[in-house]
Amino acid sequence: MKRVLCLISSMNTGGAETFLMKVYRNLDKSKYQMDFCVNVEQEGFYDKEIIEMGGKIYRIPPKSHDVDGFRKGLYDLVRTERYEYVLRITSNAAGFMDLKIAKKAGAKICIARSSNSDIGASVKSKLINRVSRALFIKYVDVKIAPSDLAAEYTFGKKRAGNGDVKYLHNAVDLSVFRYGEDDRSQIRQEFGLEDKIVIGHIGRLNHQKNHKFLLDVFAKIKEKEDRAVLVLVGKGELENEIKAKADDLGLSDSVIFTGVRSDIPALLSAMDVFVFPSFYEGMPNTVIEAQATGLPCIIADTITREADITGLVRYMSLDETAEEWADAVLSAISEERTDTKQKFIDNKYDIDSTVKYFTELIFG
Repeated sequence: MKRVLCLISSMNTGGAETFLMKVYRNLDKSKYQMDFCVNVEQEGFYDKEIIEMGGKIYRIPPKSHDVDGFRKGLYDLVRTERYEYVLRITSNAAGFMDLKIAKKAGAKICIARSSNSDIGASVKSKLINRVSRALFIKYVDVKIAPSDLAAEYTFGKKRAGNGDVKYLHNAVDLSVFRYGEDDRSQIRQEFGLEDKIVIGHIGRLNHQKNHKFLLDVFAKIKEKEDRAVLVLVGKGELENEIKAKADDLGLSDSVIFTGVRSDIPALLSAMDVFVFPSFYEGMPNTVIEAQATGLPCIIADTITREADITGLVRYMSLDETAEEWADAVLSAISEERTDTKQKFIDNKYDIDSTVKYFTELIFG
């Protein structure tokens, strides 16, 4: 059996983690296994499921708090457990340094997968990204990205354009992500939404996702359609600020914070339109998942055009007003859901195609 060690900060519900779990669930575990090296002591959202599927979870100190402890922990882990394959999920090239450590410890194939098209960072951080790319790219045997923008940011435009970077889709399990009438009714009953127009968003409550602008948009929607309700799925460091802004706008009774949920397909089925005004993204899982349920999406034009795989996505500039966004959201609402299954298969966004390519890229 071939095992790959995945390096990631934690196994919670972020996009990168969710992508790994989609692949892991559908991997032929008689041939391959995925193990995880994280930098947190507390149990992650997916930890129990990983253990149940035969995976291992190792914990080493984070670089931000203990560089020497991190280096020793990673080196000893790769060397002691004899990992030949090491995959680093990273939002920038600084993560390539981890693959240098893995190489020195004996790893034969080191893989880097870009997880974002920016990190919203300072000029200094972006300079570190470019310098790290130059210093550590030689330790990356396989370069993977979910989109053109993510490839360019992490690996550089030249490598993204010359075929050196391989594109691995943020695919979905089409047997799970599909529209369900019963799911729609159940969720709407749970939250008292039977006669409401549901505007939905799924994502970490942080700066990147731009929830404060989303609330401005929803305020304009509410002026035009009193039945509108905004459902925000996820948690994050800005939760209290976002709740405070909803209260300041007089929207508290119309904004539902669900927290982290495991029934995402059902929640998407309950929504009438999906709104995603992020400042930047690699390839947003949730936009792909929304389309799998036939949900129309209004998203920021900062996001790669590759995110529209069904024709259900409309791109809007963040320079446009909240009212313009509101009008676009309301005009996108339809009483009928589109069946997108064949488009997902044709564009190889089904999980079977992605898992097959994943094993080819990593294990040969």
